[in-house]
Amino acid sequence: MRLKPRPATPSGARQLARRHPAALLALLLCSIGGALAALALPAALGHTVGRLVDGGPVPWAGLLLCAVLILAETGLDACSAVLGTSTTARLTAHLRTRTTARVLAAEPRRALAVPTGDLTARLTARTADAAAAPVTAAGAVSGVLLPVGAVIGLFLIDPWTAAAFLLGAPLLIALLHTFTRRTADAGADYQRAQSVIAHRLTEALEGADTIRAARTGAREYRRILEPLTTLAAHGRRTWTVYGRAAGQSALLLPLLMLLVLAVGGLRLDAGAIGVGELVAASRYAALAVGIGALTGALGALARSRAAARTLDPLLALDPLPHQGLGPVPGGPGHLELRGVGVVQEGRDLLTGVHLTVPGGTSLAVVGRSGSGKSVFAAVVGRLLDPDTGTVLLDGVPLAAMDPALLRPEVAYAFARPALPGTTVEDTIAFGPWTAGPDAVRDGARAARADGFVGLLPYGYATPLTEAPLSGGERQRLGLARAFAHPGRLLILDDALSGLDTVTEHHVRRALDERAGRATRVIVAHRLSSAARADRVLWLEDGRVRATGPHEELWADPEYRAVFRMEAMEATEPAEPPDAPEAPDAPEAPGTSGTPDSPGTSGTPGAPAPPLPRPHPEAMHGAEAR
Repeated sequence: MRLKPRPATPSGARQLARRHPAALLALLLCSIGGALAALALPAALGHTVGRLVDGGPVPWAGLLLCAVLILAETGLDACSAVLGTSTTARLTAHLRTRTTARVLAAEPRRALAVPTGDLTARLTARTADAAAAPVTAAGAVSGVLLPVGAVIGLFLIDPWTAAAFLLGAPLLIALLHTFTRRTADAGADYQRAQSVIAHRLTEALEGADTIRAARTGAREYRRILEPLTTLAAHGRRTWTVYGRAAGQSALLLPLLMLLVLAVGGLRLDAGAIGVGELVAASRYAALAVGIGALTGALGALARSRAAARTLDPLLALDPLPHQGLGPVPGGPGHLELRGVGVVQEGRDLLTGVHLTVPGGTSLAVVGRSGSGKSVFAAVVGRLLDPDTGTVLLDGVPLAAMDPALLRPEVAYAFARPALPGTTVEDTIAFGPWTAGPDAVRDGARAARADGFVGLLPYGYATPLTEAPLSGGERQRLGLARAFAHPGRLLILDDALSGLDTVTEHHVRRALDERAGRATRVIVAHRLSSAARADRVLWLEDGRVRATGPHEELWADPEYRAVFRMEAMEATEPAEPPDAPEAPDAPEAPGTSGTPDSPGTSGTPGAPAPPLPRPHPEAMHGAEAR
């Protein structure tokens, strides 16, 4: 029985406001205080001017009160700005952390349904926009309080001047409503266009070598920048909305001011109000029509709502369900798959896989491109949950294990490893726990990375930005990280493809030394990797074609064809796993891999049609968990 998933946590302003209530309350009080000081100033100024016009002694008390109100308004506005900036920064950090944690806690297949570039944009720019909502809402209180208080002040001075202002109030409200709605629509469309550009740019960066080799840089340049036309259109649309609102307000507001002053002048001429009251009425009218702050706040809130809508699907991701169980203490890494199947976009990536891998043994997974090898590697380490069937580790279902307890027991190495951390030592030490210096160096020696690391300017302390690494060297750092975090299960997803023959031989010897202590699952393209394994799993179109020792499978010509043995037609098996690597066990040339390390996949003459892969980022990026 699985635990009930946590409910979705929306990114709305009320949810965020609970994070820093004291700061937001202080901001609200400062904002309200500044608005009250601004509303009190016209009354004090009008009273002081009235005293001066009437003659008599200079009203020093009134002048002092006006000065105090001006200083209070200025100081409280400054405090509001400081509190708003700092609180927005803290809320942005919290929202980014919460959203990122939600993405990392979910199954990679679900989390990475959002394209990488779009996901990056949401976790950076969108979180900043959404996190600004509570601060903007707190500041908008003063934006509402000022015009409302100004209208009340007009009523207290003279109802006729207030009535004159209210004649144009419906037009003002309609202007604000239209501006808010159009700004929200334009902002959402602008954000979507930004996400498309970010996604295409990320794709191009990840495939830079391929683009360079194919000489398609100009075409990629045009493809990345093609959405700029749409982005520019949405940008112009946004500024058009602002421009129309500014133009309409520039026409409407002076007319309202003129109407209020005209009525006030008539009331002054009739003796109903004095000069000081006319001055106060004019100031209140200016506050009532000064909707610039309110317009800006409404526009910011519209952008925040649009950004929050893009974050809600990420915050609604369910974490990997489990029953809180942990692996059996001291288990040998016995793997069992019962009817495992994986379906994606209507395609069967794995179907009915039944398999038992004894603890401490090695399993080579072979097959043509698209046969489901990487999907199998992801399923056995729970980077991917199967749609049908069960995977057990030492008799405990992976789906029942707490990921925090399972992850230290599983080490992954990939063909294109991510290299987090600042230095070379940091990236090897990175994992479920931080490996110590001795474990880092032992892992590097096992992966044959110690030699080239020693040639770097600062050895293991060399920053990664100053360490030019080839594809094979990056793979060796990924292998070193896996060796530095020993568990009961070690999974290599094509992690030897970038190694030369001699280096691969030494790495396989290090893998063999773990026999009996860890189960090794090796996605293999080379004949030598399959020959050294205790058992081979042969996949074809997501189904188990055959399992058994390499020597037995070698009798099948279709199995031999998997390795594209163009230079060898013998039907006898390769040398046993204990024998050293020799030229009489050749590998197929001219296949995929790095230039100095040919891979082996496909069949002679015509490659098999590939099946769609389930998000390679899920396979390559999830190792950082």
